[in-house]
Amino acid sequence: MTPRDLFNKALESGLFPRVTARRLENIVRECFAPRYLRIPGVALALKQLAGSLERGEFDQLLFLHTARANRILADFVTEVFWPRYGAGHDTLTRADALAFVRYAVRAGKTRSHWADSTIQRVSAYLLGCCADFGLLAGSSRGPRTIQPLRLHTKAAAYLAYDLKFQGLGDNQVLGHPDWQLFGLEWADVREQFKRLALQRLLILQTAGDVTHISWTYKTREELVDVLAR
Repeated sequence: MTPRDLFNKALESGLFPRVTARRLENIVRECFAPRYLRIPGVALALKQLAGSLERGEFDQLLFLHTARANRILADFVTEVFWPRYGAGHDTLTRADALAFVRYAVRAGKTRSHWADSTIQRVSAYLLGCCADFGLLAGSSRGPRTIQPLRLHTKAAAYLAYDLKFQGLGDNQVLGHPDWQLFGLEWADVREQFKRLALQRLLILQTAGDVTHISWTYKTREELVDVLAR
């Protein structure tokens, strides 16, 4: 389904009576499509899993796709959130987010120079997203308490197979930056794969730095059927 098809279907459904057509189109094109329509089959898989996974498991899938679509969120999580947690800090503040965004703008990581109002808005967005996905707790008016994620087994299986279905080799899957969104480095990922193997979701063979994975499920549909049980 294309973004245009989805917009037309949403508009015709009558489920958004208080949203203008222009606003609805923006939501589809700028929010939904980059997250869930970029890779074929993702939106359908998530729809099938929505009613089967526990809330925490499903939220981790949404977090994954949101971070992929919003590079600044992924960078904030991997460059600020997890390092602060690893250094023993208990909180993140609005000032931390502002400093990160201002540095990103100065470093040329944005397509154009951002006005201060945009920097303020994006900083609030980063903290809000982290709170929505369970990485932070507390009031938006003060410091947010860090709540490190523990990657759920089904979310780990989803991510592993999603990378495989994108055509990556076994070692590329293990070393992919997406794992860092959940605070996992190479050794942590290998341990996670050992747990997946114990659940018979795949077969893992290692010899030194070489890893071979036998993938139990050949299609996204097969995987979804298993995860939904």
